[in-house]
Amino acid sequence: MLFLVFQIGRNRYALDSRRVVQVLPLLKLKCLPHAPKGVAGVFMYHGAPVPAVDLSELTLGEPAAELLSTRLIVLDYPGSGDQVHLLGLIAEKATEVIRREPRDFVDSGFNIKAAPYLGPVLVDSRGPIQWLREQHLLSQSIQQLLFGSPALLDSAAAAIQELPSG
Repeated sequence: MLFLVFQIGRNRYALDSRRVVQVLPLLKLKCLPHAPKGVAGVFMYHGAPVPAVDLSELTLGEPAAELLSTRLIVLDYPGSGDQVHLLGLIAEKATEVIRREPRDFVDSGFNIKAAPYLGPVLVDSRGPIQWLREQHLLSQSIQQLLFGSPALLDSAAAAIQELPSG
């Protein structure tokens, strides 16, 4: 199985690449006023507005550094029922993939209720990599904000399209 590896702070994490639609350079986002911590804004992807979450800000309280290796990971985020939504994740050093079997990751022994997205851990020659379970990343209230109100994203999309280019 293929995993996309990235960093949050000094720690490495991995996402199942089957959920990844595309990895983009960091784009300019339209901010959503009064959005909760971690919600970075909205960007246009193939003509549709897509919300973006800054993984560093969401988990550590500090925005991701704007490095050449900081990327916007577009992924299929599972919604309620059979719904799937596009979601952008801002992640540092998102430039590496690894091929591993899921069984290579082992239970960390920790169950942190505030971080249900933290999965099992793999250790390689550079240290640990924790599997990030994207389906548990967003709280219900953030999911409702981002995916429960199409009008919010549509108004943000209109604002993006009105921005001067250049």
